Amino acid sequence: MKYRKFGRTNILMPVFSCGGMRFQHSWEHLRIGEIPEDNQENLEKTVMKAYNSGINHFETARGYGTSEIQLGQALRHLPREDILIQTKIAPTADIEEFKSKLEKSFLNLQIDYADFIALHGINDRESYTNALNCLSVLEEWRHDGRIKFIGFSTHGPTDLIIKTIKSGRFDYVNLHYYFIFQDNFEALRAAEEADLGVLIISPNDKGGKLYKPPVKLKGLTAPLTPMQFNDLFCLADPAIKTLTIGANKPEDFEEHLAVLDSIDESGGVSDDTYLSIADKLRAELERVLGCNWLNCCCMRLPDYKETPNEINIPVILRLYNLAKGLNMTEYGKMRYNLLGNGGTWFPGNNAEKAKKEKNAIIELCKKNGFPDPDRIPDILIEAHEMFSDKKK
Repeated sequence: MKYRKFGRTNILMPVFSCGGMRFQHSWEHLRIGEIPEDNQENLEKTVMKAYNSGINHFETARGYGTSEIQLGQALRHLPREDILIQTKIAPTADIEEFKSKLEKSFLNLQIDYADFIALHGINDRESYTNALNCLSVLEEWRHDGRIKFIGFSTHGPTDLIIKTIKSGRFDYVNLHYYFIFQDNFEALRAAEEADLGVLIISPNDKGGKLYKPPVKLKGLTAPLTPMQFNDLFCLADPAIKTLTIGANKPEDFEEHLAVLDSIDESGGVSDDTYLSIADKLRAELERVLGCNWLNCCCMRLPDYKETPNEINIPVILRLYNLAKGLNMTEYGKMRYNLLGNGGTWFPGNNAEKAKKEKNAIIELCKKNGFPDPDRIPDILIEAHEMFSDKKK
């Protein structure tokens, strides 16, 4: 395993972390006696595989159903001083409610102290306000030695992430950034300037459903797999310290461990193969979609809050481009059908009503200065036909 200094915490963090969302039994908060033995056995084998590979950072969340309580059972078999434990708790307006959730997380994990506690989901103005409200509890627990470092996780817009970083109240941040989503580049720069540790959320799932990549994508990223390419693409940014691997079984680490030879002892990426692959991917997108269209999509599109029926045009166009250019249709379906049911974690609606709102969408895109507004409704309608499936 290779390690990087996790910002101002000065903790040596493995470049891969073990994420606890995909191996849990249920999204319901069950008792440990209600967990099937085979599921717990698989989880414990996955944890041991991570630990024996040098991955000593385990991260979960209060909102991940049975993950905390199952992980607590597994981690008690490991030397506490050798492992790093993070959980994440959503901030609330009610301080006592938040404190109760915090206590429950410690009980589930069977720990006296946490290495990292993150305020989970600073995604909008309300959660930002609640987070600042709950910080007093975390800071009190840190003073008492029960918490070492305080961070935040976010699925929010870049400007909110930067604002939260610049508040100076946090030691680290968990955010989204990968080849197919680079919107948070400026947030990475803000984190680097503030010397915050950076953990990348879901690089393999939300980063493209890369554990089940389309044939075309596999061909374009060869000799690396799509996941290995994305690993090196992310880790090439010096601000990024660790990628969380949402493992479902012990074997899920193998593909990632294979890229460690491309990372030097200081944690830097020493093999630039990923650069030529990134160029190939961009060239293929340009070939299929055209440079003019791709350049247009980098310009300002209406925010979903401005759009009739809150259609999330920027997200839908991104999914459309990936499906058309790189055959990432299944990934597009996975994300598209969450629109309208994702809350602040994935806001806005799908394009079901794009046909009805065609003229309003064109006028809004014109008002925003989008160079080719007349194309937008037709592409939204096509995207809805391509992706629409059972709501998630």
